[in-house]
Amino acid sequence: MLKVRDLNVSFRTEQGIVRAVDGVSLDVGEGELLGVVGESGSGKTVSLLAVMGLITDPNAIITGSIRYRGRELVGLPSKEMRKLRGREIAMIFQDPMTALTPVYTVGWQIAEQILAHEKISKNTAWKRAVDLLAEVGIPNPQEAVHRYPHQLSGGMRQRVVIAMALSCNPALLVADEPTTALDVTVQAQILDLLRKLRKNHGSAIVFITHDMGVMAEIADRMMVMYAGRVVERGTKEELFVEPRHPYTQALLDSIPPLSGEKPRRLRTIPGSPPNLLNRPSGCSFAPRCPQRFEKCVADPVLDGGARAVACFRVMA
Repeated sequence: MLKVRDLNVSFRTEQGIVRAVDGVSLDVGEGELLGVVGESGSGKTVSLLAVMGLITDPNAIITGSIRYRGRELVGLPSKEMRKLRGREIAMIFQDPMTALTPVYTVGWQIAEQILAHEKISKNTAWKRAVDLLAEVGIPNPQEAVHRYPHQLSGGMRQRVVIAMALSCNPALLVADEPTTALDVTVQAQILDLLRKLRKNHGSAIVFITHDMGVMAEIADRMMVMYAGRVVERGTKEELFVEPRHPYTQALLDSIPPLSGEKPRRLRTIPGSPPNLLNRPSGCSFAPRCPQRFEKCVADPVLDGGARAVACFRVMA
């Protein structure tokens, strides 16, 4: 369904060129859920914003190939991209309060998207908005459809954003950390909802998060990003049972264990992600890596296999 090859996203700044995404490649099959994991600033969201055609900064430079069902999206005119966005490819944004317009009711906003893509009456679009709110688990949707975003809780607003994303039954859904700002109970409800909607609608999902626990719940395959690059990819079972890249291992080590002896302190990754204005030569993770050795002064290259790791320790 989605095939991305050698995607690069850079931004011109007064200090120089920032390479936010550096040679990212990924594939998403029909009905598949791909998890994209990494620290803040690793390039997860920027990569998928490029797929959605939502990077409009005049200082942005986007190269590479993004093919959706064989159609090249890089360089596609904005008018054509708008026809795809919302109808074929939809996005659930991280902060529902800023994703929703505060001066319109949630029902109006859902109906507006439907009317933008389908030739139906306003009454039909409004009825579908009510049905969508009911489908995502909002109680009394006939009343909720008339509410403004500030009149709903964070979990309810997130459900509204999901309803809006699903309003035209998209084949591909991009979820950008949709559970980050929610408490654990609501987070579990949203994950259950996404599983249910995936089953009912057959949509493929790209789920962006920094939470490995969420990935353990929901993903089929996973892709780990660091400093704008993919450092490891494989099935969920492969990455959780046998993580090969030191960065993936460190992310898993930072999760509190559910059984056995409790550690006095959780393990952390020393240092900070590199400044993408002055990316270090060689492996970007080497300055923070406890397993670095002399080969790390060179730049490891991720191969094209389904199970791949950009680490000289594994390649040796």
